[in-house]
Parts: sequence; C-alpha cells; structure tokens
Amino acid sequence: RHLALAPRVGLGVARRRFRGGVRAFAAPAPADASPRGGGAPWDASKITWDVRVLYDGDCPLCVREVDFLRRKDAGRGKLDLVDIASARYDPSANRGIEFATAMSTIHGIEPNGDVITGVEVFERAYAAVGLGWVYAFAKVPALLAAANKAYDFWAERRMEVTGRGSLAEVLELRRRRLEAEEAGGAAACSLDNRDACDATFD
Repeated sequence: RHLALAPRVGLGVARRRFRGGVRAFAAPAPADASPRGGGAPWDASKITWDVRVLYDGDCPLCVREVDFLRRKDAGRGKLDLVDIASARYDPSANRGIEFATAMSTIHGIEPNGDVITGVEVFERAYAAVGLGWVYAFAKVPALLAAANKAYDFWAERRMEVTGRGSLAEVLELRRRRLEAEEAGGAAACSLDNRDACDATFD
C-alpha cells in the first residue's frame, strides 16, 4: 500500500544526495536559515514529530493510507500529516516545497529539515508508528532502488488511474479556486465542478 502521488514534473527542491543507502534531498536552505520561498527559520528544537508527510488530500487512495497511519499514531504525535490540497498549504512552512512539486511525488520532511521523497517517506512514516518492519527492505540499497522505480511507475499514472485528469488540469483548477476564494467567492471550483472554475483545457 502506498501513498501514490502525481507524475514527476521536476523536483526543483535541491540536488539529490545519498546517505546510508537512502535517497534524500538536501534541504533548500540550511537549518538555521529561512527556507526557499521565505517564512520563519527552520527551528528543529521545537519539533516533536519524527517525520512530516506531505499528502494529497484530494486523492482517495492517499487519504485512506494517511488515515491508517493516523490511527496507528494514536495521538502520539510521531507523524505530522500535512494536506497539500488545502488552500491553507504554505510552502514557506514546508522547506519551500511548492504545490506542483509536492504533487509530483510523495515528499517528507525530517526534524532536521532534510527533504526526502519516494519510498523513503513511507519507510520513515511506518517506522515512526512502530511498523518499521513493513519497509525494512528499504535498508538494502538495491531493493530500495527497485522499489522507487516501481513507485515512480505508479506515480506517473496516478492521476489518470484515480480519474482526476492531468496534473496540468489539477494545477489550473487549484489556481482558479484560490483566486475565487481570495476574491470572496464560493470554493466550488473542483475537478467535479469545472464550470465553477471558468477554466478551459486543451
């Protein structure tokens, strides 16, 4: 079971590095500086969770797995679950990860501010709630690489499989919805009610 996010559109977060066989991304800014996009400095001393998971709240499959992890967390606060589909999602509070980037693949943030993606996010999240054995294979570099390839294959097809159209449509609809909300209009714009967005697609 995986949180399947949208096709890759360019990760634009930072250069890739490897650490103990785990794929990770250097944080967009040092831990004692403001993250890319502005906002308050990243203060690890105030963090109590083990991993922050950025998930797509408009994706039924994603929400189902997030609900499972939330139940396993049982209020202990080991996970910080952030819905990127929310109009309140703030990239500056999440290491500068813009909505389009977050939609490209599953992202996680570690307490020190490092950004991780793909299967590593699941490995961290499941370990945080006492189910680390589920992703124990991720400790083996070859198996991790194979799992990430399989995940990427699914992620690239996720939007169509869940009947949400293309990523371009989702991004445009979100832009229209946020504009309508800022103007004081109803938040009716969605994939199921495209007429309310006054948007056209090729």
